[in-house]
Amino acid sequence: MPLPVAAMDADKAGVVATADDRGLANRWYTDADAWDAERDALFARGWACLGHEGEVAAPGDVLPKDLMGLPLLLVRTKAGTVNVFHNVCRHRGMKLADKPCPGRGRIICPYHAWSYDLDGTLCATPHIGGEKVHEVAGFDRSRWGLLPVRSAVWFGLVFVNIDGAAPPFEQVIAPLARRWQAWSLDGFRLGGADCRWALEVRANWKLAVENYCEAYHLPMVHPGLNQYSRLGDHYNITHQGRAEGPEAWFAGQGTRVYNPARGDGECLAPLPDLPPALHRVGEYVALFPNALLGVHIDQAFAMVLEPQAPDRTVERVFLAYVGDAATDPAFAGARAANLRAWQDVFVEDVFAVEGMQAGRHSPAFDGGAFTPLMDAPTLVFHRWAQARLVAERIAGAG
Repeated sequence: MPLPVAAMDADKAGVVATADDRGLANRWYTDADAWDAERDALFARGWACLGHEGEVAAPGDVLPKDLMGLPLLLVRTKAGTVNVFHNVCRHRGMKLADKPCPGRGRIICPYHAWSYDLDGTLCATPHIGGEKVHEVAGFDRSRWGLLPVRSAVWFGLVFVNIDGAAPPFEQVIAPLARRWQAWSLDGFRLGGADCRWALEVRANWKLAVENYCEAYHLPMVHPGLNQYSRLGDHYNITHQGRAEGPEAWFAGQGTRVYNPARGDGECLAPLPDLPPALHRVGEYVALFPNALLGVHIDQAFAMVLEPQAPDRTVERVFLAYVGDAATDPAFAGARAANLRAWQDVFVEDVFAVEGMQAGRHSPAFDGGAFTPLMDAPTLVFHRWAQARLVAERIAGAG
């Protein structure tokens, strides 16, 4: 079995913090220059999550995305493939789209109307040679298509590697894919409006990751949830790779007492082949840098963190269900109850991440302490970030 129950207890003691461990300095949460540096080190040089393929559900859908100030386009081709391009016209650098464009046949620049096919090919250059002269000798359109961004789709999420030099995504995601093999992630489907929402928080994106990683705050921040999923029912999940290794780093926590029934007694469809030992297990993992994931017997979810500024983050949440439970009206009540439940939990976290953001302006905070076991997942996130920021400085000095 991909995840024997014994592995849960092994995870609990996998990483132990010491008195010498320190977190990132305050400036990494507050300063614009630090924001620019981490964009390169933490987002551009690895695989970052751009969004969910369900955001471009139909052929021809074009959606502008912003990755820490980098304008990108998420596109569904007529053949159903998801592509990512730099959101910039090759002519004079005009941004091609600034709002969702459903059902497009082409991407047309609003400045001079150069147009591109959904595979990025430059297909029209109006008046390039003067009025009504749309072609000129020596101008090779094949050289001036949209610049693609290396991308991959997993768990319904679209991941991008901006610098194009990261190891193959399949190799990077392998440790988490193996861990969650029993959950048959392909069996989950994203539904409609009752399966997604967005939340804006006045805090740095890293604080959302740190808060999500650990269960330590449950009794204080989530008293309702803690009534049936107590702190002692949770275990740590930590996966540390080498500083420049090919595998993803991830960390989080799981519970042994997940209850599939909704609050009003309605239930969702379960995964048919999940081993009985995992029926009441839920796992919640932060896949660094910015994808927060959860799996259960009857639902999965992804929260994509979209950093907007050093002190502002948009959290986009996507809920997925088994088979027809994602869209069948017969499950509408269960989906609605589940949506409300997760909204309540995530809204409860807002005061915590915003409070930590306010605290990062104090010179009295020096990175803080990590408890030996309870903060282990958060410590792994800091180790990952520190390793990459150090590597970036070394590379820059060279």
